[in-house]
Order: sequence, then structure tokens, then C-alpha cells
Amino acid sequence: MSGSLKLGLVTYQLAAEWDLDTLIANCEQTGWEAVELRTEHAHRVEPELDASARAEVRRRFESSKVRLLSFGTTCEYHSPDPDVLRQNIERTKAFVDLAADVGAVGVKVRPNGLAVNKGVPEEVTLKQIGDALRECGEAASAKGVEIWLEVHGKETSEPSRIRTIMQHCGHPSVGVTWNCNHQDVKNGSIKESYDLLAPWVRVLHIHDLWDPAYPYQELFDNLLERGFNGYALAEIPASPDPIRLMRFYKALFEAMVELARRKA
Repeated sequence: MSGSLKLGLVTYQLAAEWDLDTLIANCEQTGWEAVELRTEHAHRVEPELDASARAEVRRRFESSKVRLLSFGTTCEYHSPDPDVLRQNIERTKAFVDLAADVGAVGVKVRPNGLAVNKGVPEEVTLKQIGDALRECGEAASAKGVEIWLEVHGKETSEPSRIRTIMQHCGHPSVGVTWNCNHQDVKNGSIKESYDLLAPWVRVLHIHDLWDPAYPYQELFDNLLERGFNGYALAEIPASPDPIRLMRFYKALFEAMVELARRKA
């Protein structure tokens, strides 16, 4: 079995100051295929856009070579304060509506820790996150969109905790964004950690492919051997020469993917 990996961009750092025209132009120039738009950045594609602005965003991407894949939100569901929890759920639903209107596939959300220091047992918080995700998944399913839970947070980035959250959630429209955290690596390998979440992984966030502490080649080998077909979205620091960086990164990414393809 052999899958495929396509390269996209998370706009969190490298593209944080680019407006929408610059973002699309830079990705087209360098052959990057998709973007996940981080909230509160210069491209300003947010739930506050009215219907005509949403239609224009959709038109600009559909007339380009770049796919608007997803939104990178900061919505999170670990707070023991029910009002804060409800605000985050409703904000997620607003992004779901936006994604449906502009043609995006996913809305990335995150866990961002536990509340043990506030007296809330770990298992209670993990279930709360899972229950919130299920509600968001139901809203997303109705709109033809998915929710993607990033493997994120000081305590919650442990794959075993993400697995527990996803088991509590149990909704087919909720998947996982594999985030390439150093916590994934056990005895030099990501296999044990990836196996915990493999049924739910929809998309990847990748970082410095040259980082010797993270076995990216093993990850790519594993994905293609399993028949994974999807996007790896680069979340990398800003650069004074972004076009040069994007070209270099793409060349390295494609070489690693080709090596994985030959092994698969």
C-alpha cells in the first residue's frame, strides 16, 4: 500500500504578516499547494466577515493554484469555567460556518492543558474536552466540514491523552492534527505514539525537517506505507527571504517523500 503527501503552509509564523494576496502569490510562486489560515493574522479571514467578503475569499482561492484547506483556531475546551468553555464551543461553530462558506475542509482546534492545579482530576478534563469536541463535530458534520484536534498543550500533547479525548468524543467528523512534538519520540521512534492515534490522523503539522531530534523520515515512511493521503502543513519560523526558504523546504520535503515512496 502506498499513499501520498502534499505540502502546505500553516500561516502561524512564516506568513503571519502576509495579506491574502501575498500569501497566495508566494505559495503559487513556490509550488506550495494548500494553506491553514491562523486566526488573528494579517490575512484577516475571520468569522466576522460578511457574506460578500466570504464569497470573495472563496473566489480568490478557487481561481488560484492554492487550496484553502483549514483554519487554525485557538479554540480550546479544558477550562473548568463553564462560561469560558461555552464561548470556545460557540467560537468553534462560528469557524465551522466560515469554513463552509469559503470552501475549507477543516477547523483546527486544540487542547491546551489540564486543570489539575485547580482541583479538577485529569480524567474529568479529558472527558470534558471529548464531549465538547463531539458537539462541535455534530455542527461541523451538518456543514460538510471536519474538526481537527491538534496534538497540543504542555500535558495534553501526550498521545495517550489525545487518544483518551478522541475515545470520549467518538464522532466521525472529528480527527487529529499530528503535530510532530518531541513527546512523540519513544526510544528514537514515533511508531508507538503514532499507532495510538493512527485511526484519527487527518493532517500533519511539520516543522524543521532537518531537526535530528525528530525522525521525520520514519514518519513519512510510516504514513506512505499505511496508505495515508493528505497534507503536511509546515509550521516554520519567519524568514527575511521567505521565497528562498520555501523553495529549499519544498525540495527537501519532496526528496524525503520520494524516498518514503520507494520504500512503501
